Amino acid sequence: MLSTPRCSGILLHPSSLPGRFGIGEIGYNAEMWLQSLSRMGQSLWQVLPLGPTGYGNSPYQSLSSFAGNPLLISFDSLVRDGVVSLSDLQLLPEFPADHVDFGSVIEVRMAFLKEAAHKFIRQTEASPLLHRAFEVFCDHEADWLDDFALFVALKAEHENKPWTEWPRGLALRHPEDIGQAICSLESEIEEVKALQFLFHRQWNKVRVTAKELGIQIIGDIPIFTAHDSADVWAARELFHLDENGNPIVVAGVPPDYFSSTGQRWGNPLYDWDKHQATNFAWWKARMKKVLSMVDIVRIDHFRGFAQYWEIPGYEETAINGRWVDCPGDALFNALHADMGELPIIAEDLGIITPDVEALRDGHHFPGMKVLQFAFGADNLAWEYVPENYPENSVAYTGTHDNDTVLGLFHSEAGGATTRTQEMVDAERRTILGYTKTDGSELNWDFIKAVWQSKSQLALCPLQDVLGLGSESRMNIPGQSGEFWNWRFEWPQLTPQMEQRLADVTRETWRTE
Repeated sequence: MLSTPRCSGILLHPSSLPGRFGIGEIGYNAEMWLQSLSRMGQSLWQVLPLGPTGYGNSPYQSLSSFAGNPLLISFDSLVRDGVVSLSDLQLLPEFPADHVDFGSVIEVRMAFLKEAAHKFIRQTEASPLLHRAFEVFCDHEADWLDDFALFVALKAEHENKPWTEWPRGLALRHPEDIGQAICSLESEIEEVKALQFLFHRQWNKVRVTAKELGIQIIGDIPIFTAHDSADVWAARELFHLDENGNPIVVAGVPPDYFSSTGQRWGNPLYDWDKHQATNFAWWKARMKKVLSMVDIVRIDHFRGFAQYWEIPGYEETAINGRWVDCPGDALFNALHADMGELPIIAEDLGIITPDVEALRDGHHFPGMKVLQFAFGADNLAWEYVPENYPENSVAYTGTHDNDTVLGLFHSEAGGATTRTQEMVDAERRTILGYTKTDGSELNWDFIKAVWQSKSQLALCPLQDVLGLGSESRMNIPGQSGEFWNWRFEWPQLTPQMEQRLADVTRETWRTE
């Protein structure tokens, strides 16, 4: 069980923060957000993964399990540190305020950041203390940073192609080819390292502010890694790959509520025998890294540590897969022996079998309870009704993979799920019957119900505090499209909303 007292918080990826430069940043607006959380009486900020994004802009398909996302670097903080000037910022174009236009954001911001990194590297004499900190950072993080920086530099040199499409000597890391690349790309590698230093420097300041305000940060570990990542490229032996580096089998989930063909994620699967042979050294490094950046970590797709869905690499859907046992108990025992008590939340949603429950409960990890899942039929799904939540659990109105509360209530048949009109109507009747309301303030009815539960932690996406609909949904599992691009603006979060959540939090004894 987590050592955190009974409390509550908000789920919001940093990319959704307000700001002038196209995407949320971990500078001034992140500090303002923490102040807002404090005014609302909240003690938790769930940030989701913070890694550099690749395919589809999803933080669950990251280029690294250890690096930070340079797109989140605060430009204003770069000015404050003397890395760039105010006049540099004036040359940037206007961006939309209500969403992330990833195409233009990536192009403009990465060009700006590359130039900023170049300037920073040349400014040794102007800021000796900052450069000494950079040297210390590079030495301390070398185990992952060296490979990541070379990987990013090589991707840029090869037109952002997946590493399996690079020349064979580079793709398979032949020592002579790697040595030549390190020499020829020295300046590009140094720039990548500089951006990682600046990201971590800014994020550490966010953590200090959060600690001063009594706010804990909940991070995230996606169970699997992206195939086109520094992780897989640098440690091919830990994954089921063929001689060319392509996945033999890939990850996903079988058909379910979200998709009639399942979800074929495409991530390469771990060779767990190899991980056990090293006493899970890679996983220990990964867990230590994320817990150096956050206070609590949510492990996505926890059921995959008991059994995971293995799909042949040539299959186009997840239908023709099979369940395969995973040595999750041995993994968590090894982590516990090395690190002590683990502040882990188990994402145990979906098809949960007794072996998953035994793994979760055996290590005393709280599971997740999502109120939206209580209303799939005329009869309430009892385990997702707040009155039935155990204390050792984390309660949600919904997650980043759900529609908003109001979006769910007003949704039509079909769309992102396989629901019929009859199912939709039944769901609405069940929701109104449970809340005993007319549905006019359903987002607040859900928040209050979750906050009143026995669950140790209670959370909701910011969209539910703001009372937004499906247009503000963050993600739809198993589908491609314009996701992960929602942002809010400060006028949307009114003092009245802040006070209302503070009142609910106080009335439900979730604030000290």
